[in-house]
Amino acid sequence: MSFQLLYREAPGNPWFSWQYVRDNSDTILAALREHASLTAQAVLLAAVIAIPLAVVGYWFRALAGPILALSGVLYTIPSLALFAFLAPFLGIGTITVLVGLVLYALLLIIRNALAGLNQVPPEVRDAAEGMGYGRFGRLLRIDLPLALPGILTGVRLATVSTVALVTVGVLVGHGGLGQLILGGFRNNFFKAEIFTGTVLCVVLALVLDLVLAGIGRILTPWAARRRIR
Repeated sequence: MSFQLLYREAPGNPWFSWQYVRDNSDTILAALREHASLTAQAVLLAAVIAIPLAVVGYWFRALAGPILALSGVLYTIPSLALFAFLAPFLGIGTITVLVGLVLYALLLIIRNALAGLNQVPPEVRDAAEGMGYGRFGRLLRIDLPLALPGILTGVRLATVSTVALVTVGVLVGHGGLGQLILGGFRNNFFKAEIFTGTVLCVVLALVLDLVLAGIGRILTPWAARRRIR
């Protein structure tokens, strides 16, 4: 008899069970590792795409609206429908999940990166031009460093959002902790499995957000001093 059946027949079917966690620690850790890996890969890929798009919108203001509009449209597509649409073209696997997650993360990073770039003081840009900086030199030495708090805010929001969305990837076989949640429903509403997957999703989102917040404080010490003042 499987452990799921034994737990289903247990009195009360509790929302949390240490015995379930102990007996299935390998499965839980594997799901957690997959969840964290998918989140990190998706956010990194999204940042690689989104930041250059934000720069294009910053340099060419006429393109900012269309870029935000397109990323906004992608963000509004229901996740179930998006994965169902991608699966016939990309197959059922990690690539399908990553593509969907990247598309959802773009808007959050583009919007905040563009806002950060637009908040660079005009006098700072003028001073940089007066010192002989070209467009790319000013971008690398002035604009992006000053816009870094906004960029990191977008990355943090995208990370938390992606942690939640990874669970939907269970539809194509790679949902990380979503495997536990869906497994709980399939196993006659086994509450401990559902609760464990849900709590770990929340904890993972909080941990990643705190890590990114700490990185942000290290990379932008001037922003912290400004808040204190």
